[in-house]
Amino acid sequence: MSYLDTTHDVYKEAAITPDVGLCCTTNPIWELPGLKIPKIMQEMNYGCGSTVHARDLSNNPKMLYVGVGGGMELLQFSYFNRQKNGVVGIDVVDEMLEASRKNFKVAEEQNDWFKSEFVDLKKGDALNLPVEDNSIDVAAQNCLFNIFKAEDLTRAIKEMYRVLKPHGKLVMSDPTCEQDMNETLRNDERLRALCLSGSLPIKDYVKALTDVGFGTIEIRARKPYRILNPGTYPTDELIYIESIEVAAIKDPMPEDGPCVFTGKAAIYYGKDDYFDDKKGHVLLKNQPLAICDKTAAALKALGRDDIYFSESTYHYDGGGCC
Repeated sequence: MSYLDTTHDVYKEAAITPDVGLCCTTNPIWELPGLKIPKIMQEMNYGCGSTVHARDLSNNPKMLYVGVGGGMELLQFSYFNRQKNGVVGIDVVDEMLEASRKNFKVAEEQNDWFKSEFVDLKKGDALNLPVEDNSIDVAAQNCLFNIFKAEDLTRAIKEMYRVLKPHGKLVMSDPTCEQDMNETLRNDERLRALCLSGSLPIKDYVKALTDVGFGTIEIRARKPYRILNPGTYPTDELIYIESIEVAAIKDPMPEDGPCVFTGKAAIYYGKDDYFDDKKGHVLLKNQPLAICDKTAAALKALGRDDIYFSESTYHYDGGGCC
C-alpha cells in the first residue's frame, strides 16, 4: 500500500467517524457578522491553522480549496463570495465530499445568507486538479502538502501555480520542523498521512514554492503545533513541530530572485526626513517599513549607521516594500 493509499484511508475513516483529535488546530474560529460555524464542521476541521484572510478575499474572488475536510473553510470562503460556484472544493475521498455536502445543509439552517450552491464540490486529485489554467484568484490548502513526498510535492505546487491567475495567491497552512525528519523519525505511513513525518524546514518549504515560479512569498504566522516524543511516536528524540501560514503570490520572478517576507522591518533615524535608496525603497524617518529578506540584505550592504533592521518575526501582515 502506498503512502497516498494510507492517506486516503485515514481521511475516509475521519469522514465517516469525525476525529476531533486528528489535528490540533490552534487558531480560533473566525468571528464574522452573521457567520455561524456548525459544530460538526469544527469537529472535522482537520488542519493546523487558517487559510482564510479577509485581505485576500475582496471583490468576489474565484476561490479553490483542495482537501475539503468537513467544509469549514469552504463555508468561510463562501462568506466573501456569495455566488453560485464561487468556491471550488476538491477532494479525492468520496466520503469526505459527501460529509461536506451534509454539513452544508446544516450550515444553511444556521446561516440565512448561505446556499450550498455557493460551493462547487468536485472529486479530484491535488496532483491533477480538474480546474482550468489561469482561472483562480485565491487557491488554498491546509495540512495537505506535508503528506507528499518530494516529487509529488513539486507536482502539487505546480498544479496550484497552473490554475492561478497572474498575481493570484496560494494560501497555505502546514506543519514545519527544523530537524531532519529522515534522521529523527522512523518511517510510518500513517504519520505522513497526518502531515507529521513529511514536515519540512521553513527554508526548504519556501524553496519548493519559489522553484516552481512564485515570485513573492509571505510568511504570515509561525506557531507551536506539536511535540513528537519517544514512546508515543517512532522517534528516539523529541521533535518540535510548528505550524506556519504562508501566501505564495504568482508574481513574475524578479531577476535577482524572489521576494520573501519573513517579518523584517527597517527604520531610518538619520538627519533627513527620509532615506531613498533610488531602487524603490523610501524610508520615512522613524517609520518602520516592512521589507523582504532580499531588500534587507541590500540595505545592510550600504553600511549606513542610521538604519535599524529588525530580525525576522515570521509574522508578516502586508504593507511591505520590495
